[in-house]
Amino acid sequence: MATTTPTQLVNGTIMLIALMASLHLTVGQIGVYYGRNGDNLPPPAAVVGLYKRNNIQRMRIYEPHHPTLDALRGSNIELTMSVPNINDLQYVAASQVNANQWVQVNVCNYFPAVKIKHIVVGNEISPIKNSQYTSFVLPALRNVQTAITAAGLSPQIKVTTGVDTGVLGNSFPPQNSTFRPDVVRYLAPIIQFLSDNGSPLFVSIYPYFSYVENPGKINLQYALLQPNRGVVAGGVYYDNLYYALVDAMYAAMEKVLNVAGTASSSPLYGDVKAGGKYVPAVKGGESGWPSNGGGGPHYSPTGNAGAPSPANADNAMTYNNNLVQIVKKGTPKRPNQPIETYIFAMFDEDLKQPPGIEQHFGLFSPRAFLKYPMNFN
Repeated sequence: MATTTPTQLVNGTIMLIALMASLHLTVGQIGVYYGRNGDNLPPPAAVVGLYKRNNIQRMRIYEPHHPTLDALRGSNIELTMSVPNINDLQYVAASQVNANQWVQVNVCNYFPAVKIKHIVVGNEISPIKNSQYTSFVLPALRNVQTAITAAGLSPQIKVTTGVDTGVLGNSFPPQNSTFRPDVVRYLAPIIQFLSDNGSPLFVSIYPYFSYVENPGKINLQYALLQPNRGVVAGGVYYDNLYYALVDAMYAAMEKVLNVAGTASSSPLYGDVKAGGKYVPAVKGGESGWPSNGGGGPHYSPTGNAGAPSPANADNAMTYNNNLVQIVKKGTPKRPNQPIETYIFAMFDEDLKQPPGIEQHFGLFSPRAFLKYPMNFN
């Protein structure tokens, strides 16, 4: 009978831990945004049950909705929760006392029974989109981070913010990407804050909008994450638009932090650059494809070679199922770093504005039936 030495046991344990970590990183990167902007949606307890039955392991909500938080207790679903732009953002930015109270009421009263992983302080705020909120974001980030740390919840809970790819001045080729000149002054101290605290950046990434707003310039299969010829951008091959947009965001952040090249990387916490600077990991804060509602305000059937509207159920099914698979892997710039991503959205929400496509991003109908086949694994 063979004997096992202590060294073999240690090595075997290390290999097992590495394998488990690898499995964790390559499975279940997808979450789904749960919005409630509808007058015909299931109650929170039923929604949590729907997540569990479909093995959706992550949820994102845009406000601390207490009935939802109560329904999540003991569910083992990881939660990303926002400090909403309206009211709450200005409140927590105003003072440390306010931020402490917000964290106590909405985080400490639920954690760890609710697996809160991220607090997103403001969503898609920028000087070009909603400048009335920009002055609140950095002080709110600092106050919420201080409150989370004081409560003993750091680094279990990461404090971050959310942007969209509209903050990029150019995104092609990805390695040349920069933030817009009218945005960089706002974003630079925020990126530095995230770097200092080891926090990710949530980014809304929608190949759909890139496709419809650039008629005739983007291959539909490339936008749908389908097999295609791909593109060579600056000598780097990309086989889908999602990866290209993620890498464009990384390149823009690297320029703000004045770093280049990868010295070493951690798939859990993002990349560490030369000199020890942390470049925030990009999280796909939102992504999806509408199943109806027209092409969007800039869509031109003529510019797209007379094609019908790309907003249809077949394309939505194709994109979202492909998204589940590609985020298990890394991009050309971050080849070993899966991309935690949240599909927008769980339900069609009939009260969303403006009218058009916004009401048609849901995976499920309000009666909780999948609109098309989905594999969340």
